[in-house]
Amino acid sequence: MNDTQRFTLFRKDLLRWFAENRRPLPWRADYTPYRTWIAEVMMQQTQMDRGVQYFLRWMERFPDVAAVAAAPEEDLLKAWEGLGYYRRARNIQAAARVIMERHGGNFPTSYADILALPGVGPYTAGAIASICFEAPTAAVDGNVLRVILRLTACADSPADVRVRRRIGESLSAIYPAGHCGDFTQALMELGATVCLPNGAPQCGACPLRALCEAHAQGTELQ
Repeated sequence: MNDTQRFTLFRKDLLRWFAENRRPLPWRADYTPYRTWIAEVMMQQTQMDRGVQYFLRWMERFPDVAAVAAAPEEDLLKAWEGLGYYRRARNIQAAARVIMERHGGNFPTSYADILALPGVGPYTAGAIASICFEAPTAAVDGNVLRVILRLTACADSPADVRVRRRIGESLSAIYPAGHCGDFTQALMELGATVCLPNGAPQCGACPLRALCEAHAQGTELQ
């Protein structure tokens, strides 16, 4: 069984599992590109429980792109205080101003245009495009890398940019039409809650264990 065949087989079980086990995160109550963008940037370097509180406070203070673009920088940095990596907050404002000036205040809908925004990389662009616009664009973060490397029993380094690119291309090729956003989030959710790092995967709760080569070989703890 090649990787594409394996990926195609697991889509149905993964989507069913996500429908039953998705966490009630606040940005999932209303999938707008702005809310998804802020959530993805915040969660990249922040524990979930803490990040949720920052997200809620941010949305109360800056409810949309226009509010971010118009805000004094010191207000943004104050709202970001405690999250670290303050350049992320500055990039958010720079991108918000590009959206206002070049896109008439409307969040761009294509992966290429989202990726062109200041501070937005392939992962964030893929997440926004798939979750908000149903584009078949993989969002490959550390959680997704771990899931796929275990699923295929691949010993390649997750730090290798070429590995990340290859996995992103393979996943994008098998995205289920009409369920792109759920597929992106299901992969992230599985890595965040079940296929855990540091030798602690919860294989008994994994909907993909029958397809997992690492589990079959007994190497999932490595």
